[in-house]
Amino acid sequence: MNRISEITKRDILDLFRSGIDIDDFWDEKRVTYPYFGRMEEIEFIKRLYDLKSMQSFDSRFPDAEGDIWQHTVNNDDYSFCWVFEDERFQLQNGSDEVYLKFMCEIFHPTVRVEKGYWKEFLAKVNRLLQNDGYELYPAEKISNRDVFGWRIYQPEENKMFIPYSQRNDKAIKEKKVKFTIKRGARHQICQLLERYNDIYQETSETGWHYSVSTSDEVFKDMRQFYTPKYFNEEKQYVETNSLQDFIYSSSPYCVMDAIEFFEKYNHSNDFETQINEILKLNEFALKLDNGKIVSTLDSPIKNTMLASIQEAGLKELFQEANTYYEDGNLKIAVEKLWDAFERLKTYYFPTLDRRNP
Repeated sequence: MNRISEITKRDILDLFRSGIDIDDFWDEKRVTYPYFGRMEEIEFIKRLYDLKSMQSFDSRFPDAEGDIWQHTVNNDDYSFCWVFEDERFQLQNGSDEVYLKFMCEIFHPTVRVEKGYWKEFLAKVNRLLQNDGYELYPAEKISNRDVFGWRIYQPEENKMFIPYSQRNDKAIKEKKVKFTIKRGARHQICQLLERYNDIYQETSETGWHYSVSTSDEVFKDMRQFYTPKYFNEEKQYVETNSLQDFIYSSSPYCVMDAIEFFEKYNHSNDFETQINEILKLNEFALKLDNGKIVSTLDSPIKNTMLASIQEAGLKELFQEANTYYEDGNLKIAVEKLWDAFERLKTYYFPTLDRRNP
């Protein structure tokens, strides 16, 4: 597919050529970031292309590797970011898949400069790609560092987040989802949430400064769906604003809600990792994945599966199937999977008679 416009590609090229402006206290400063990160330029390009099998534009060399070495190392007379405009690499006029794979590699943990401005550049690149319907996202991890893949961009602004207990309400009532949380596991979860229960300052419309905690915001979010309650010493199920009471003595499904809402306010890779360690230690068939508690037994399409799909239309169908599955709309999810299967046959076997599979 070719959704990414010439305008977007030009703007992304300008980012790496000219740098970006970032806030620096009360001022702005311009920062740069090399697309090849900590690597030598030719070393980075070889991660994506077989240069020895590619054409040389310099008659003195039999292949692109010798050509590029001559003009980036020996003479250094290629312009900065030349690769984006070199027709051999199909970044200007090739498919979206080629371009997006190149973008993902720029932010790979092996490549990127961790102390550099890669996060700021990633955010800028994403904002530009989203205009054309794509985004880069953490698809997996290496050494607890995000490895980015690409996917079809699905705006979340107008979509309300539905917590675990409400997403699975029907299955819980029908006892298709059933688990308990032992006291020891509740203690571990509570201790972790308290560690991430930050206090910060807010300002009202009238200019009044007040303190608010992460748990305050979490309970506020829960009240959009139900009144947070716990079992007190008299075994009465009563309303609470206490994080400790809620985690120790509420429904196990509501505890999963609290975990999801805490992740919403923390956005920390460490939080997800630590929660999943607790769930694994206590032998739950659950994990926190991209802000949602999901089953590890019948998980929908995983990030790593999506990351390996290179054809944009096929990836979009799988993403839609996954979204409908998570929303409980199984009929449409199956329809999208069937459409993906048909597209898969067309993509890989264009001469196949689809009426006679």
